[in-house]
Amino acid sequence: MTREKEQTVLHVDRLSVEFKTRRGTMTVLNGVSFDLKRGETLGIVGESGSGKSMSALSIMGLLPQPNGRVTGGRIALSGKDLLELSEKAMSAVRGNDISMIFQEPMTSLNPVLTVGEQISETIRVHRGWDRKKADAHAIEMLTAVDIPFPQKRFNDYPHQFSGGMRQRVMIAIALACEPLVLIADEPTTALDVTVQAQIFDLLEKMQNEVGTSIFLITHDMGVVAEMASRVAVMYAGRIVEQGAVTQVLSAPQHPYTQGLVNCVPQIDTDPGSERPFLEEIPGVVPSLMDVGTGCAFAARCGFATSECWDRDPPLHVFEGGHQLICWHPQGQRTAGNG
Repeated sequence: MTREKEQTVLHVDRLSVEFKTRRGTMTVLNGVSFDLKRGETLGIVGESGSGKSMSALSIMGLLPQPNGRVTGGRIALSGKDLLELSEKAMSAVRGNDISMIFQEPMTSLNPVLTVGEQISETIRVHRGWDRKKADAHAIEMLTAVDIPFPQKRFNDYPHQFSGGMRQRVMIAIALACEPLVLIADEPTTALDVTVQAQIFDLLEKMQNEVGTSIFLITHDMGVVAEMASRVAVMYAGRIVEQGAVTQVLSAPQHPYTQGLVNCVPQIDTDPGSERPFLEEIPGVVPSLMDVGTGCAFAARCGFATSECWDRDPPLHVFEGGHQLICWHPQGQRTAGNG
């Protein structure tokens, strides 16, 4: 691995976010920390409501206002703290240094503008290019994401594209300015399996060409295993385990991660083996209004003891950067803690 590859592009340190609701204040992110290195893909997994998308919106500076606010922590892009930027300065970062692909390709594009205009506008705003140069680059981007007949499709509207083609257009917009970080929030939602595979292949191809780091939000452990080099597992607003994909998926230490891994269908499982049926995680994700001191997973965990309910779990650090917060990590003993 080169020194450039090892460079940390995005550093999130103890990020906490609150929302004001009719019932009171709700903590949606609680001390979230991770690093994203140049050219790597970090997968973020967890059930709905775990904080994956809120992490992305916080990084983008797009928390719903006026109810959402960052209450602590730091978000640094190449050493620059994004939380200290004005809205005008953050607007210059958004779409240029950090881009995002949202969940729904069907509704993320402007229906009254051609796809070419939407790509070209992004380039003109952030690069300051004239229309002719921006339009030419937009056609190059349509070509890069494998849109057939790019010069003709440049003048087409979103409704004239299939779901998979719309997502390709979204990728073209997101990567038009060669951002340092691309946030992909469930980028294949509502697409069929074949198209999903094509989109992930395209993301990997564009990452290799542009050198962008990818923050990949998904609920699919198979996608993480295929696309990511590292993974962070979120539950109730916290990262409960993170590390290299090979470490976390082959030897998960947190009971929640173990549950997620065991829920994945095994096509080579012998019907007569000890695991003929899919396992499930008992219970449901708690309301973030009800999460207080202690481990939020305690009510669903078969290893929970009284301290899990009464005290916040400690951080354990294993070899290779594998870490988790848990009172009862499974398997190997810790190499250190903090």
